Amino acid sequence: MENKKRVLLRGMLILVAVVTFLFFSMSFSTAQTTEEKTCIVYFTGVGCPHCAKTDPVLINLLKENPKLVIIEYEIYQQQENAPLLLEYDKKYGSGFGIPLVILGKENYIIGDRPILNNLDKITKLNKNPCPLIDSSEKFENLDLTTLPGKPKIWSNERILIKTNGGNNNELLKNLLTSTNLSYTIDEIPYKVVEPAPVALSGKNIYFENAIQLKGWLFQWNGKSIETSKCPSCPNPSEWSECINGTKTRTNYKCGKETNYQCIAYTEIAECQVGMKESLTLAKIVSLAAVDAVNPCALAVLTLMLIAILTYNPKKKRNILLAGLAFTTSVFIMYLIYGLVIIRFFQLVQALTSIRLWLYKILGFAAIILGSLNIRDFVRYKPGGFATEMPLSMRPKVKKLISGVTSPRGAFFVGIFVTVFLLPCTIGPYVIASGILSSLELIKTIPPLLLYNIIFVLPMLGITLIVYAGFAKVEDVSGWKEKNIKYLHLVAGIIMFFLGIAMVLGWV
Repeated sequence: MENKKRVLLRGMLILVAVVTFLFFSMSFSTAQTTEEKTCIVYFTGVGCPHCAKTDPVLINLLKENPKLVIIEYEIYQQQENAPLLLEYDKKYGSGFGIPLVILGKENYIIGDRPILNNLDKITKLNKNPCPLIDSSEKFENLDLTTLPGKPKIWSNERILIKTNGGNNNELLKNLLTSTNLSYTIDEIPYKVVEPAPVALSGKNIYFENAIQLKGWLFQWNGKSIETSKCPSCPNPSEWSECINGTKTRTNYKCGKETNYQCIAYTEIAECQVGMKESLTLAKIVSLAAVDAVNPCALAVLTLMLIAILTYNPKKKRNILLAGLAFTTSVFIMYLIYGLVIIRFFQLVQALTSIRLWLYKILGFAAIILGSLNIRDFVRYKPGGFATEMPLSMRPKVKKLISGVTSPRGAFFVGIFVTVFLLPCTIGPYVIASGILSSLELIKTIPPLLLYNIIFVLPMLGITLIVYAGFAKVEDVSGWKEKNIKYLHLVAGIIMFFLGIAMVLGWV
């Protein structure tokens, strides 16, 4: 009997030990999965040379510190993120420069060198809440679906990229933090996709695995998931034509609710790109038309044609060749100037606050330039500021042109004369270049070509009219002087109303 009691007691002790062990194991496991994260916000821009120094360093910190979460806002390629820089400045006083790391209230680091020299401030953070615009939230309490803009959320070897937003917040956070990723993914509808390179300044980050889920792209390194349950779905169909501002296409998703089978659904998107492109084209054409009727360019061309005729009045063919040569040189030089101006606007990346307001600044510039042209109609005075060639430059230009004796000379004089033309023709061109600066440099070439073709059309027209004998150079010059006030009026009205439309956001 005593032996039976001892055996029973021993068995109960073993049972208690096992239960205690399991309890502490589960508690430890729970502690591991609910361990508080350290969260920071990072503003950067792809193409920013200063960000190129900090981007890879901060990404490497994620590998060294699995508790670290970085909410990244890229503001150059994702323009909807740019206004957030203003909002954060209002809350944290963090300024408009990038790269920018925000750690908390009045606790931020701006600039590449300060960030690199103060990495210990980030690495020593412990359980830092996420600094949001309206409040600071622990990552565990954060609702990822309510984050504004298009953030990228980095954690260790994983990244969540917001595409349209929405979805289940807890599932999204589990994707970033779960120790059993396959189990987490198995709970949500998703589609296996090819991993997309994530752009940093100066390099790309590549991941091994990726899935597309509602409103988000999730990518990670490490073990891939079992895809047998969820076969690859067909590629989306082509977008339909734009009707009433929207377009549609058939897309497919694979979800748990359909037994992991692909189902078709209709995807709807706004047709804003085409509308923006057409509006941009209209603005470029309007500005080019203003520049084309500029009295400066017409005056210089007529002076050059007079010089050719005076030197050899019998060789009428020289009129055609000289006019074409002069027009070609102006076209080439202005195309180069345009690319330089656009590149300048694109390189002003440190002045982020100016970049955010650039479009409205250009609109105000158009209003001012239009007003100056209208002033020249009301009370004309030769050499008006920003509307005509300054009087001090005119003798130099006349002397330079008077030496033209051949089409070849007309070409080279055209190159030099563009420098003198800039003060009175550059206004509309700067505004047009500023509008185009939001595009990639290579994509600005077609609209620049169109602008300059329109700009030189009057030059070509005058050359052909004089060559064909429909009018003399003196007649063209006289017509220009007689109607110069009306040329300013037309240019002024177009510029003024275009500027108002840009400032008010109508175009």
